[in-house]
Amino acid sequence: MCSPPSLIRDWHTVVRKTATPWRRALRHPSFLAGGLLALLVLGAALLSLWWTPWSPYAMDMAQRLAPPNTRHWLGTDAFGRDVASLLLVGARSSLMAGVVAVGMGLVIGTALGLLAAARRGWVEELVMRLADFSFAFPAVLSAILFTAAWGAGLVNAIVAIGIFNIPVFARVARAGALSVWSREYVLAARACGKGILRITLEHVLPNIASALIVQATVQFALAILAEAALSYLGLGTQPPQPSWGRMLADAQTLMHQAPLLAIWPGAAIACAVLGLNLLGDGLRDLLDPRLARSR
Repeated sequence: MCSPPSLIRDWHTVVRKTATPWRRALRHPSFLAGGLLALLVLGAALLSLWWTPWSPYAMDMAQRLAPPNTRHWLGTDAFGRDVASLLLVGARSSLMAGVVAVGMGLVIGTALGLLAAARRGWVEELVMRLADFSFAFPAVLSAILFTAAWGAGLVNAIVAIGIFNIPVFARVARAGALSVWSREYVLAARACGKGILRITLEHVLPNIASALIVQATVQFALAILAEAALSYLGLGTQPPQPSWGRMLADAQTLMHQAPLLAIWPGAAIACAVLGLNLLGDGLRDLLDPRLARSR
């Protein structure tokens, strides 16, 4: 039985080991700045589920193009809608597009990459050639094809962005898995009779998870940017559902009358993309053991 002093020493050791990554994270400027910006966007989207200053669908032509005031904090648009409410609700569309598109690419792409690294041969060649073929159709072009076949809408835009994310995660997963499959502990696991699936789940996937997480944050930022671009072109979120890209498109012809209408959604997009990119850089530094030791 451990004596009380030994229990205290063990507890201090556990706390110290647990707190060390958090201390490094709190000292990392990119992680802190990116995390705060990402939380700001997430908080805006969650807040809009319960509260907005005004209804984002209510039009008041008497207040059309009103400047920021005590009633409408960020002013109103060409239809008299409250800009602050539109920004809050528009964050939901951007985050939903990012979560679904990146989740789709992460699940399918990682599975294909792991399969290619585990089976090799013609399976690997087939997966990589399919990935090369998918890269020929970027998100915007894929959305145009989907729109021509099934009509414009947020769902088709998300599917197009998700398809573009699949080869990205497939390549990252394959590259990381190939390096893990050559390690000694994997060779020892194979010598012990473990199957390919079990080795992949127990040894390969946990060791490439950090690289996939970092890539997911980068693709999340690109998905938000792609959704805004597609909505700006009229291929993404359709009115009357608010969207940052749609707000930019509506403000395009009003730059001389109300330039703030373009500044607010542009700043929101920049905040989300910059925050996720900084968060990805911080996670890369924190999750890479070599960079962590050097810091």
